[in-house]
Amino acid sequence: MDICPKCGLPMQACVCEDIAKSEQRIRVGTAKRKFGKITTLISGFDKNLDIKKIAKDLKAELGCGGTIKNREIELQGDHRKKIKATLISLGFEENSILSD
Repeated sequence: MDICPKCGLPMQACVCEDIAKSEQRIRVGTAKRKFGKITTLISGFDKNLDIKKIAKDLKAELGCGGTIKNREIELQGDHRKKIKATLISLGFEENSILSD
């Protein structure tokens, strides 16, 4: 049986990621890139979260490309209208998501 190194509980009962998601202050904004392209920037993730899995889920849900740079997720396109609902469905709290 695998044991979580953070909380000491079995991996099936581990709630570390759920607790970390509830304590986040996520900031969502946009930036204009080369050739006038718009990208959506999502920042404020703690080191306890698997940011690669979150980015993969966001890209699949929104149907876009993206990358991770400096603990910040960059998504291609302007997704400010849909990103809040998507983050809530991934387990983040509604009042912890701040939009520009």
